[in-house]
Amino acid sequence: MKKIKFAVLLVFLFTSFYNYSQQGPGGKPKVKVTGKVFEKVSKQPLEYATISIMAPNDTKVIAGGITNPKGEFEVAVAPGTYDIKIEFISFKSTEIKQKSITGDTNLGAVNLSEDAAQLNEVVVRAEKSTVEIKLDKKVYNVGQDMIVKGGSVSDVLDNVPSVSVDTEGNVSLRGSDNIRILIDGRPSQAINMAEALRQLPADAIDKVEVITNPSARYDAEGGSGIINIILKKGKNQGFNGTLIASTGLPETYGLSANVNYKTEKLNYFTTAGYNYRTNEGAGKTNSEYFDTNKTTTSFLDETRDTKRVRNGFNGRAGVEWTLTPTTFWTNAINYQNNTGDDRDLINYYNYDANRVFTGTSYRLNNADTGSENVEFTSNLIKNFNDKGHKLTADLSISRNTDDSNSTITASPNFNTTLNDQVQKQVLAQVDYVLPLGKGGQFEAGYKGSFGDLNNIYNVSNLDSNGQSVTDPNLSNTLEYKENINALYTQYGFKVNKFSYLFGLRWEDTNIQVNLLDNSDYNTKKYNNLFPSAFVSYEISDQSNFSASYSKRLSRPRGRFMNPAVNYASNINIFQGNPDLDPSLTDKYDIGYIKRWDKVTFNTSAYFENTKDVFSFVRSPTGNVVTPDGEVVTPQPGETVEGTPVIKSSPINLGREQKFGFEFTFNYTPYKWWKLNSNFNFFNVKTTGENSYTDTQGKVIVQDLDNQANSWFARINSKVTLPYKIDWQLTAMYNGEQKTAQGKNLGQFGMNTALSKDVMKDKATIAFNISDVFNSRKMRSDTYLDNVSSYSEFQFRKRQFNLSFTYRFNKPKGERDKNMPKNNDGGGDGGGEFPG
Repeated sequence: MKKIKFAVLLVFLFTSFYNYSQQGPGGKPKVKVTGKVFEKVSKQPLEYATISIMAPNDTKVIAGGITNPKGEFEVAVAPGTYDIKIEFISFKSTEIKQKSITGDTNLGAVNLSEDAAQLNEVVVRAEKSTVEIKLDKKVYNVGQDMIVKGGSVSDVLDNVPSVSVDTEGNVSLRGSDNIRILIDGRPSQAINMAEALRQLPADAIDKVEVITNPSARYDAEGGSGIINIILKKGKNQGFNGTLIASTGLPETYGLSANVNYKTEKLNYFTTAGYNYRTNEGAGKTNSEYFDTNKTTTSFLDETRDTKRVRNGFNGRAGVEWTLTPTTFWTNAINYQNNTGDDRDLINYYNYDANRVFTGTSYRLNNADTGSENVEFTSNLIKNFNDKGHKLTADLSISRNTDDSNSTITASPNFNTTLNDQVQKQVLAQVDYVLPLGKGGQFEAGYKGSFGDLNNIYNVSNLDSNGQSVTDPNLSNTLEYKENINALYTQYGFKVNKFSYLFGLRWEDTNIQVNLLDNSDYNTKKYNNLFPSAFVSYEISDQSNFSASYSKRLSRPRGRFMNPAVNYASNINIFQGNPDLDPSLTDKYDIGYIKRWDKVTFNTSAYFENTKDVFSFVRSPTGNVVTPDGEVVTPQPGETVEGTPVIKSSPINLGREQKFGFEFTFNYTPYKWWKLNSNFNFFNVKTTGENSYTDTQGKVIVQDLDNQANSWFARINSKVTLPYKIDWQLTAMYNGEQKTAQGKNLGQFGMNTALSKDVMKDKATIAFNISDVFNSRKMRSDTYLDNVSSYSEFQFRKRQFNLSFTYRFNKPKGERDKNMPKNNDGGGDGGGEFPG
């Protein structure tokens, strides 16, 4: 009863506060002043334009607001006579003098034109926040972040709220790697996503959008959400650009350029960069082995030392053509070429049951890697009017190759491996948007994705005559074909302070997984409906409440399905599972956002229910590695002195239920100090089991039921010191998490950077340190029936980087003034709430 009374009291207080906020001085009810702000030439809406309402002939602002992505604004004031000023950076402001406001007033369309005088000056302009919090997504502006200067896209993502990047480059969102990564709204076609993100320079990125609960307009894939990486596209008039040079330790060099030339009809843009990167890493695994009676039989300590060197070139060139004032056609070619050398040395130290040293061996893997990615993209937009009625068409054709040749030397064995992959992909998409009435919008579209991957994997051993012989148990040729056709429709509308968006997507999937060497052919066909629903309530101009639901899907890809054995270690191996099924997720999200003058606060609670979730399980293979390094399979009754070989593979576990809540907080206490932070806590419950048959023909059942709590936090501080020196500091911590077969331990990391503008603000010098305390190590404990182990691995040790940026004909921090004609997200953009 006390709880009910307390709840009623809260509702009463909230209602009283809300009613008070809707009244002006003296208790007068407030009225609304609305309108839209556009760029005069292109008729594109201007987001973040400011509206100030003042008393006549007075500079003190009585009320104000900013425009949303559609250029719309709404400001509440008491009835009266006011001066109204509409402003946007680098545009001529517009003033409405002595405007009588007696009731709700619509100012209509306000067109702003560029200020030529400001365009010709190179001055420091107001910067957007590093992180912008919106109702349905978070936007991370890369240009404001000094820490990523000279880095890669992986460094960028590691600073984005809600996103984490582990030491191996794997990306997760809200603690889950079940996500979809897009580049300019299109799925990345890279074969090795983690490696591709490390090769793409941060300087090529404009911003990153994090969409935790996408609408039906987006691909259904990505159970935990979508990360959209938006590349830079120059939009400034005339010839302008940026040059960036960087160097660092361990040995790292980089040189890149972003150049743009814009005329009335054509906009040419290009990005090119070369980088040489050295990543040094280390790791270890300490294992204790048991017999069936749980008595210790032996110990094995592994130490690992890695060094990866990459030479990479990245280029992008394109042109946007204004065919008519309402029709725009953009074509671009993206090209990446990377080569590298990998050195991976593992030392094994053997001990008996009493921890007495018995011998040592080693395994050295030297690999040459290479990849080449070519993609052509085309985007056509037809605007039927300036109210959002439009048709867009997108086409993407790509070819990606990824080759790796390794020589594995172990005492006394010698192996070679060959891994050649070729992937071809075609994407086609059409989207139609039709505004209906006041605040209504209808959307529909089609998307086709057609891919073909061929993977040749070969492991060779030396026979007794010293001849190289292919190992048929470890070699194979994989053919993977994936054809997906999708249709979607959604309708959004607004009623008073409520906004609604309802959608439905249908996807038909046809996948072939064929092992050509042993004539093993697998075909998976399925089609699914993916509904989505979003509701938001505008409490006031500065606060909103939202609730959403969507059904998502995750298809197994890449290393998950490839049955080729990862032969980097002959004791702990990884093997994909070509019989994996997709997992389906129901996502629920409730969010609240509140803005003050210096603070933006966003919180959300979420629940995800996933069927057939992917999970990694570890089990003994029945093989052992003898003290001289040879892998053998004991026969029944035969005793072999050696170390058991443990295999890790993905399976469809059963069900995973995840509940969590998240806070994102932006605070600017002073003009010289900006803070943003993110905290996420979640509980994960998994249910399921795994069965396998051991070498004795006995069926072993592993109970994989597990429930665990975990959390992660990140805080970013940017301070302007004397002499206009900027200092940025970022710290993050991933909490410990229990797993079905052990636990992942906590991880802490800190990055810092200093920056100074020089040459009359035309250039910037930045120095950053990644992983200041050299503490970002992936650590875990594993407990199996016959082995207990502790592992840690550090993909990249502490790094130092120095960069120099020079801007010509382009002001520092200047916002693109001719707004993009398309949605920045390319074929999968949009998804805003109707307004």
